[in-house]
Amino acid sequence: MDPTPVELKKLEGENALLIGWDDGQRRRYTYGELRKACPCVTCRNEKKQAAADPVKLPILTPLEAQPVQVDKMSLAGNYAYRITFSDGHNTGLFTFEHLRELGEVVE
Repeated sequence: MDPTPVELKKLEGENALLIGWDDGQRRRYTYGELRKACPCVTCRNEKKQAAADPVKLPILTPLEAQPVQVDKMSLAGNYAYRITFSDGHNTGLFTFEHLRELGEVVE
């Protein structure tokens, strides 16, 4: 059976969160890393378009130009989190499997 989260907390002053897994592993995730790794269709399409035209510069709204924060995380079934970011984005489901591929292991 795949590992599941048993601990979730914001790391104050770090713009990051910590997830503890039931196999004892703990991983640190920056908010920016999570936002860039959003698996939703819209984000995947934006990444494809950026790769197809790498010299095209995106136009950002003032909100998008701010450092991203995680405003909310909620369970989606028993396999994923839905993350709401400070830029309003909340359509990606971050499966536990995907989250284990991200972040860095901490002691």
